[in-house]
Amino acid sequence: MAALQSSFTSLSLSSNSFLGQRFSVPLCPPQVVPTENPCSISAKLKRWERKDCKPNSLPVLHKMHVKVGDTVKVISGRDKGKTGEIAEIFKHNSTIKVREINLKTKHVKSRGEDEPGQIIKIEAPIHSSNVMLYSKEQNVASRVGHKTLDNGKRVRYLIKTGEIIDSAENWKRVIKEKKEEKTEAVAAS
Repeated sequence: MAALQSSFTSLSLSSNSFLGQRFSVPLCPPQVVPTENPCSISAKLKRWERKDCKPNSLPVLHKMHVKVGDTVKVISGRDKGKTGEIAEIFKHNSTIKVREINLKTKHVKSRGEDEPGQIIKIEAPIHSSNVMLYSKEQNVASRVGHKTLDNGKRVRYLIKTGEIIDSAENWKRVIKEKKEEKTEAVAAS
């Protein structure tokens, strides 16, 4: 460091620049003064992309009238009138994915010489307010109600038909299907 300083101090420029004065370099770099209110950089998200957050910055999870495995009928939108089963729910923005409903095309690039590019259909999420619970036996869509059974268990039921939605058989069937999908995905990879 000392050798570098001595070479800079002995350096003199030509007579026509700075009138022959020596060029001096400060020994220490200038100090940067921190500002009192540093500006925070935040991403500009659209209103519908933002997630509502609690004071602890966790997203607000909304309660929905549907659960995974329920049969629903779409009551508004492009697929109005179609029925299907709920495959996935997203509680932070109250959207759901219904099997074989609201299909969007996705163009997938090739990932190598052995795998060609393709166009696939995927299920896009729709808002949970655009669906109603559906009874397969009586072919009617209905709002959902809550009641407590004699044994103290709280269940959901269809208001029009009185049919109980939350039953042990439904949940066992949904869990069994999820396990089968996982084993198929593992076997495929």
